[in-house]
Amino acid sequence: MPLDSLLTLDSVFYALHVLSALIWVGGMFFAWMILRPAAVSALQGPARLTLWLEVFRRFFQWVWLTIVLLPISGVAMLESRFAGFAGAPKSVQVMMGLYIAMLALFLRVQLLQLPQLRQAVSNEDWPAGASALGKIRRLVGFNLLLGLSLVAIAAARPNF
Repeated sequence: MPLDSLLTLDSVFYALHVLSALIWVGGMFFAWMILRPAAVSALQGPARLTLWLEVFRRFFQWVWLTIVLLPISGVAMLESRFAGFAGAPKSVQVMMGLYIAMLALFLRVQLLQLPQLRQAVSNEDWPAGASALGKIRRLVGFNLLLGLSLVAIAAARPNF
């Protein structure tokens, strides 16, 4: 079978879509389930807060990329598979709604909570930094639950 028949535009968009979701949701899972407990057990407060600032800086660059790629690849797949939004199954519409909710939570962290954490670390106000990090942790935890739900819906392909 020739390579050009295996590598269709739809398959490229599908791969970009799955990889983007994997990066975003997988990154949150790693941060929440592995890095956070390890940082708590290995680092004192100031070092832990400084570590998280660097982690967020690096991870959020990737999240911004996924935020752009997910709707582009998703809309492209809608066009090729369902001839647009009107023909999309309800599960796809639910996934789009979960994406919007996840985006809103990410923007809240990026634009509201993260500047508070930066300011607290800059001022060496460790209690304020711990409070800001706690708010971020809760929002990321909720976003992780939304992301895992979204992945489960995508994998199950329910017929609502």
